[in-house]
Order: sequence, then C-alpha cells, then structure tokens
Amino acid sequence: MWVGADMSIPTREEMYRALAERHGAENQKKLSAASVAVCGLGGLGSNIAIALARAGVGRLYLFDFDTVDISNLNRQQYFPEQLGMPKSLALADTLHRIAPYCDITTHQVKLTEENIPTLLSEADVVCEAFDKADQKAMLVNCVLENMPEKYLVSGSGMAGFGPSNNIQTKRVMKRFYLCGDGESDVDDGVGLVASRVLICAGHQAHAIVRIIISE
Repeated sequence: MWVGADMSIPTREEMYRALAERHGAENQKKLSAASVAVCGLGGLGSNIAIALARAGVGRLYLFDFDTVDISNLNRQQYFPEQLGMPKSLALADTLHRIAPYCDITTHQVKLTEENIPTLLSEADVVCEAFDKADQKAMLVNCVLENMPEKYLVSGSGMAGFGPSNNIQTKRVMKRFYLCGDGESDVDDGVGLVASRVLICAGHQAHAIVRIIISE
C-alpha cells in the first residue's frame, strides 16, 4: 500500500459525475439505469462484467455455478487468493472495489431451460459468456424463444493465436448480436489465450454499451 494514500472512496455523485464527463450526461443516465445479466463468469464473462462496471452500468446479475481454479488464472479476472471461491462471489468482490455503487446480484447456479425465464427476467440485456457450445446454444435458443423482448449478446470463436481483426460483432437478428470469429473452438485443441479472449469480451461489452445508449 502506498504510504499516505487516502483510503476514502468517492461518493456516488462524484463517481457519476466523472463518468458523465467521459460518456456524456444523457448516455451515462441510460447506462446507470440499465441492467445486464452476465451468464458465465469465465474468460469472457469476468472481463465483460468488469468493462460494464467501469462503464457505470447500474445493475449486474452474475451467473455461474463454478469455483475459481488455478487453470482460470491465465485469462479470467480472478486472483490466486480467490482460488476455491464461487466465481460469482469472487467477481462481485472485485467489482465492488472497481464500482462500489453498482448494484450486483450473484447467483451460484447452473442456468437451464427451466430456470432461465425466471432468473433472467429483470435484465434489460442478456450476455451469453459460456465455455461450452451446447450450453451456449441452449441459452441463446431459450432466450430467443421465451424472451423475445430481451436484447441478447453472445460470443462464438475466440480461441488460439489468430488475428485480432478476425473477431467481429455481427447483428444476427433485431435484438441478437454475435461476437467472435465464428470458427475457432477450444474443442479442436486450440488453446484459450488471454489477449484474444479479452478482445472478444471487449466486443461483447461494447455491443452491450451501444445497445444501452441506443446506438
């Protein structure tokens, strides 16, 4: 710790004013009023949640049933001292340090076709950030079929050392956006590299911000 550091944190009003100066008052008003469900808190979801918290999104719902493992540390926003903690709680702790006035709700639960309509009902935007293809498809299909009024942002293809520019954001349907290269898959033996996963997470987070401010 830096000797002489002031340990007090800014007030809610001070932090809001600083964000409004960066984003514009009207945009920040929309961001502060928005709610996003981040489904999966691994390499994509943990980075997405941090970007949204830094942008001043007012409410985040965090969903993951897993705990922090040493294999996560190369690309996910966790620390060695958080090993063994539920990811939702570990990430919430980090987010509160970054954005102390963000309203965060954690769920240590596995999302299924049965509980998705209830658990995601209060979010303005649903962000799919799962690791496995079958779980990605399940969430996307469930939201599109049962919650057509929701905006949905999903990720597909961010493995390996491929070019950054291959990762893109595409508007698939009116309220459905897909980010990634659409091809690379860890199941093909291609590893997950922190820098490329972060690029895809950035695409997803920025798509959500643009949706919220009506861009």
